[in-house]
This record gives sequence, C-alpha cells and structure tokens, in this order.
Amino acid sequence: MPWKPEPTEGLASRALLIGESASLRVVRRLIGQVAPTSASVLITGPSGSGKEMVARAIHAESTRAAGPFVAVNCGAIPRDLLESELFGHEKGAFTGAVTQMRGRFEDANGGSLFLDEIGDMPADMQVKLLRVLEERCVTRVGGRAPIPVDVRIISATHRDIGTAIADQRFREDLYYRLAVFPVHLPSLAERRDDVPLLIEHFLRLFTEPGREIRLTPQALDELCAYRWPGNVRELRNIIERAAILFPDSTIGVDEVALLLRRAPSAQNGEREALWANATPPLPAPRPVTPETEAAVGGPIDLKWLVAEFEHRHIVDALRRCNGVVADAARHLSLQRTTLIEKMNKYGIPRSRS
Repeated sequence: MPWKPEPTEGLASRALLIGESASLRVVRRLIGQVAPTSASVLITGPSGSGKEMVARAIHAESTRAAGPFVAVNCGAIPRDLLESELFGHEKGAFTGAVTQMRGRFEDANGGSLFLDEIGDMPADMQVKLLRVLEERCVTRVGGRAPIPVDVRIISATHRDIGTAIADQRFREDLYYRLAVFPVHLPSLAERRDDVPLLIEHFLRLFTEPGREIRLTPQALDELCAYRWPGNVRELRNIIERAAILFPDSTIGVDEVALLLRRAPSAQNGEREALWANATPPLPAPRPVTPETEAAVGGPIDLKWLVAEFEHRHIVDALRRCNGVVADAARHLSLQRTTLIEKMNKYGIPRSRS
C-alpha cells in the first residue's frame, strides 16, 4: 500500500495538549508564538511526554496547516535505509530498488516534516541533512537532479543535545539550524496537576458507553502520586489497560496497584481479570496432560497464556493503528524490530511498516 501523509485536521491543536499546569501553559504560549512563523523548531523532553503532539499543534496553527504533516522516527529506521527514506531513490539505485520512490521531504512539500528522535541520527546523515537544509533541495539516491522542496522542519529528541555536541555525536552547526526556536516539554512528574485531566481524557477515549470506569478519590490520589517514568504514554497505556480489565467498574487502590505493579502476583491478577472480562471469551487453555504438566511444573500452561495475551494485544494495537507497524510499536511501548519479531513468531501478517 503506498504511503500517504497523515491528515492533521481534528488531530492537533493546543487544545489537545491536555492540562492546565503552569509549565504546559508556557508550552501552549510558545506554540502560539512560533506556529505562524517559518522558523525551525526543536522540541526536547523525555520519551512519552507528547513531543509529536506539540509538533502537530505547531503545524495545525501554521500557515502550512492545509499541507501535509509527515512524521519520521529517525531512530527507528535502519541507518542504511534512512537516506532513501528521507530523500527518495531512483529505480536501480541499489539492490531492491525496483521502482522510483519519493522521499519524505518530497511528501512533505508545502507542509511540515517532523523528524522525531533527531538525536539518534547517524553522523553521515547529519551532514546530508544539513546540506538539504542549507540548499532547500534534495537529491534522490542514485539521482543527479536536485529537487526543490518547501518544507518546515520540526524536530524532537529525548537526548541531551548539549552533551551529544560535546561528545561529538551531534553536529553543532546542524543543531543551530534545527533549534531556531527550542521548546521544552516537561515530564509528567513535573506537572502532576495535569494527571486528573489526562485520566479523564483517556477514559473518554477508551471506555465504551455503558462500560464506563469510575475511580475512587483514593485511587486518583495514588495515580497522581505515581512518578510516571513513561510519562503521558505510560498513563495512556495504564488507562487503556484499565478499560480492558475493569469495564463498568469502580477502580480503587487495589486495582491501581495491580495496574502499576509488574510483579508476578500482579501479572496473575491481570490475567484473571482479562479472562473474566474478555468479550468474546478467550479460548480455553489446551488440556493439561502429564507431559505438559511436567514441562511447566504444574497444571497452568503459562507459555500458552503469555502467548495468547501477547497475540491479542498485538492484533488489537495493529487494528487501532490501521496496520502501521511503527505506530503499533509505539502504542505497545516496544521497539519496531521487537514487534516485527513477535508478529513473525505468531504469524501475524504485516500490511504497513
């Protein structure tokens, strides 16, 4: 299936940056100031804090809003394919290049190109990217003719760019090209006041009518006090998991502890809740024979249960992400390559990378 730029209508604006903390209000103000300009923006902040949402908000409020918003994760693409991904290639440029392919710069022409995890870009690609930013032209791999592009660059990283520059892992001249206007997005632990609003937003997103989840005041206090190392992405995943495990229920501190802990006892409770609330019900485990009982050391076919749990969530993530493997990997907090290995293991077909 040919790749198409993602639509932005209805997806991105300052209104979708959920929260009213002082630090998030600063981010909204910065977005409002820089969006109408043509300046390159570098968004910094920890993984899972919502940097892509900030990038989408900048694009949506810019004069390029009618153009495409194209996102590329520079850390998820193998280094030998990144040049072709960004700049395109001509037919026959290398083994496997059976057709001509436009790069993401050309796809984003007239719009915005979001270079996520720019701090992970290899050194040789940093040189080529700098040249493109200076000349505003790309040359496809295997091609000679420069192709003019009109693209606004919005980049993001969770790395400490200052340290990377000092260690000569990131070019200082490229940094100044990308960071004309820096925006820092704080961690969720730095804006705990936003946790209740985010929970309310994700509950509306993941619960079905008639199966709403309610939280006791004590449960909400527990969630607000949690340190959230995975930031907003972790909170989103926790609420989605709660919607699966406890539909049409009131969640108390015990359920919160179950959702947040990853100890074996919590996994057992999570498995039992999944079995109790799955619709349609999960298939029964394979019959336990003396051979299988001896193999696992008891009457529980744990390997089957783990495989079934992984399979269900991978299939569900791919469905939610319209078959896009990279998006499903982010949804599951996995590396793209790890997700592909698991899909191959379970025989789940790939539709879009």
